[in-house]
Amino acid sequence: MRYITAVGDRVYTIDIDREGEIVIDNQTRPLDMRAIDQEGLYSLLVENQSFEALVEESEDGYRVLIDGTLYHARVVDERAKRLAEAAGAFTAATGELTVKSPMPGLIVSLPVQPGDTVKKGQVVAVLESMKMENELKAPRDGKVVAVKVEPRQAVEQNQVLVVIE
Repeated sequence: MRYITAVGDRVYTIDIDREGEIVIDNQTRPLDMRAIDQEGLYSLLVENQSFEALVEESEDGYRVLIDGTLYHARVVDERAKRLAEAAGAFTAATGELTVKSPMPGLIVSLPVQPGDTVKKGQVVAVLESMKMENELKAPRDGKVVAVKVEPRQAVEQNQVLVVIE
């Protein structure tokens, strides 16, 4: 699984696919990680160095205490990041915007039509991908000016589905 992790001003791409190793920004490192208790205390062995880490989930991510230094980390898996981007998590407050497919898939339903007024968070398309249905939502209030696909249509990643103004 691939994760996008922000610690302070740095952003890391982390792949956790195999037992005994971790890939950080395309650099493979040996890793042994074990939970010590049920309270979030972990023992880490990274490149033959031993660490203890206390990990707490917070409202905006995680707090990680290692060797007396507190780190604040925001973690999102790559799929969730693509869905957030497709839903317009990082869009302008005015002007035309497009809701794009975050991954290849099949359009299950389109509960909006051109001319409809939508509210932020309202579902504008349902995309099936990897046997899961993903609701794509309006990133802000607006008016649907175009629907570029039809139900049961196969779509590619980044294909425009709905245009909102």
